[in-house]
Amino acid sequence: MTGVATPLTVAAELAPRFAARAVAHDRDGTFPADDFADLRDRGMLGLMVPERLGGFGASFGDYADVAMTLARGNAATALVFNMHTSITGAMALTRDDLPLALGVPDEYFERRDEWLRAAAKGAFYAVAMSERGAGSRLSKIATAYEPEDGGWRIRGTKTFCSGAGHADAYLVAARGPAGDISQFLVPAGDGLTVEETWDSLGMRATGSHDLHLDVVAPDDSLLGGVEGLTLLLAQVMPQWLVASYAAVYVGVAQSAVDVACAYVDERGLGRLPAVRARVGRAEARVAATRLAVLEAARNVDEAPGTPETNRWVWRAKLLAGETAMDVAASMVEACGTAVTRRGNPLERIFRDARCGSLQPATSDVCADWLGLAALGRDPENEAEVPRW
Repeated sequence: MTGVATPLTVAAELAPRFAARAVAHDRDGTFPADDFADLRDRGMLGLMVPERLGGFGASFGDYADVAMTLARGNAATALVFNMHTSITGAMALTRDDLPLALGVPDEYFERRDEWLRAAAKGAFYAVAMSERGAGSRLSKIATAYEPEDGGWRIRGTKTFCSGAGHADAYLVAARGPAGDISQFLVPAGDGLTVEETWDSLGMRATGSHDLHLDVVAPDDSLLGGVEGLTLLLAQVMPQWLVASYAAVYVGVAQSAVDVACAYVDERGLGRLPAVRARVGRAEARVAATRLAVLEAARNVDEAPGTPETNRWVWRAKLLAGETAMDVAASMVEACGTAVTRRGNPLERIFRDARCGSLQPATSDVCADWLGLAALGRDPENEAEVPRW
């Protein structure tokens, strides 16, 4: 219907607002609460929620387009939005037959729909997975859980928890008494303490502080209703742990080109062939990487979990992380020293872009996975060090 707002048109409308606020949030290291108020008001926290539950019913490809657009405004906002969307998207887009085959009880689906319905009404979810010394390797986490009082006692500390202190619930990965790795959606409240540790090179506005847990979570907070599903699902359907970051960093790379072109035009630097060549190479790399990410998204939507789809997932993350870093660096060189001053948008974008290849899965991990696959080996089970 003509005139009806789509998620992509909403993202395009919000991105300039986010860009206008980004300098202050980056400078002060403050969480972009105003950006998330906008996202909530426009229903965007329900992006992945099925229409029957009040959301937009977006596909993975829809998410990729939205994330690229939001990241052109403020990369930090888009990255935190990605964390929320990775939770709601995994719930919404996992076909019911897969969890049923793994023994998930019927009542889990009712609880899942409650979580999704709440997101459509504005609930914000954060991911609490990484730990110091373990990173995102789920098999090495120390946070522990055990049954207690009809629920689950969870104790431990998480790091890099984007949106810590602002979320309505946290997706927490923990190890059970038998060594199983499970995930819980733990409501915010007593037993969760935020330690403000985040003072980083890039993505400074994500509020990725440490989260300390000593909490009894409700019985139905266990995702899937069955212990030990986490590592299996990470291997079978890695898109929300790997490729969802990729769309954000394509947007970061594009924002570097956008800002650089405006700067070059304003100062007449476009008369220099070397500057034009840098811009041309950057534009081509971003366009190619965008196509790779969209191809990964198409495969996720049409054939989730297949070997070829998962190969595209890992390709997308590798290409996006390295492209963002390389393009931002080249655009700084094209524009010159003046853009390295604090407060210049390109200086912030350069620092944000540097984070892309470091976030899980890192570029080296992605490249190793792809190398094993290209050599005809099993990248999930033949690596000397477990991916997760």
